[in-house]
Order: sequence, then C-alpha cells, then structure tokens
Amino acid sequence: MQAFWNQRYEEPGFAYGTQPNLFFKTQLDLLTPGTLLMPAEGEGRNAVYAATKGWTVTAFDSSSSGQRKAHQLAQENAVTLHYLLEDAREVSFPEASFDAIGLIFVHLPPNFRSDFHQKVVSWLKPGGHLILEGFSKDQLQHPSGGPKDPAMLFSEAMLREDFQLLQDIHIESITTTLEEGQYHVGSAAVVRLTGTR
Repeated sequence: MQAFWNQRYEEPGFAYGTQPNLFFKTQLDLLTPGTLLMPAEGEGRNAVYAATKGWTVTAFDSSSSGQRKAHQLAQENAVTLHYLLEDAREVSFPEASFDAIGLIFVHLPPNFRSDFHQKVVSWLKPGGHLILEGFSKDQLQHPSGGPKDPAMLFSEAMLREDFQLLQDIHIESITTTLEEGQYHVGSAAVVRLTGTR
C-alpha cells in the first residue's frame, strides 16, 4: 500500500484537495485547541487546518510523498506540523498523549483495524475527543472513492465494538456529497462517529 499512496501523492496537485474534511472541521471547531493526532494523514489538509486554529498537531503516514506535500501545505499556511513517517501497524505513542484524534477516511485491513482503533483510544487523554469519518459498507454503490474491499469499509456495529471504551458515543450513517480533490467527488455513503475517553 505504501507504493500505491506514494504514487498517488506524486501526482500534480493535491489528491483530496487542500481544504479540511467538512465533518472534521465542524467537530474540531467545537473544541478548545490542544494536542491533536492525525493518523494516516496523507497530504495534510486536516492537520494544516487544525494548526491554523491553534492546535499542536502530530501527524503520521507511511507515504513520504504525502509527508512532503503536507509540509508544503503547512509552509503555505505559515504553520508547522510534527509529521512522522510511520506505518499504522507499528506506530506507538505514550498513553494519554492527545486531547483529540482525527480518523478521516482511515481504512485499514481487518486483521489489525480493531487493534489499531483500541490503541487510538489509549492515546487519548481522559476526556479527549475522537472524530471519525469513513466510508460505510454502502459505499460500494457510489463512485466517489474509497476501498473496493468490503472488509475495509465500516458499519456502525463494527465501530461501536472497536470504540466500546469511549463515552458519549454519537454515530450515524448518512449519504452525503463529497468535494475533496479529484478522488473524493460525488455522492458517498459515510459513517460519522464522535466520542470521548
């Protein structure tokens, strides 16, 4: 997958645009800035937005091309990111490190998705916030992007199980319209989740 993402992010422009995901932006704007983690952050659009709002942002991705684009976008917006080249299967942070974590279209193979999601919960400080948006199982009926493997798509039940240690969980499945660069365009079936540790 690393080769796939490097190739995609080597293309001219920004694959998913330079503006933040709308759901992420809306939810983040409700919170007081603190420390934020953005896993699998690609070209940095969400991390850079958060940094412009006063968040101290750590991001990671396995793609060096994505990292380079993210630093470029950060420079254009006069902010800095702590952006690590890490694989989701191997990355580690101390427990209770972050005030918020954003998982925006972070789709992982089922053999380690649940373990990763549980690690994400452990990385949140008590009272810390999780913001997640990803494609649902119904996305296969839509042409707007996402994995073609149904096992990598989300259901509400799957996410409730993965994040059962969170409090105040709010989850919904909706059909929305994406306008994110050239690879997330058109109607999309997504699951949105928020919760606190």
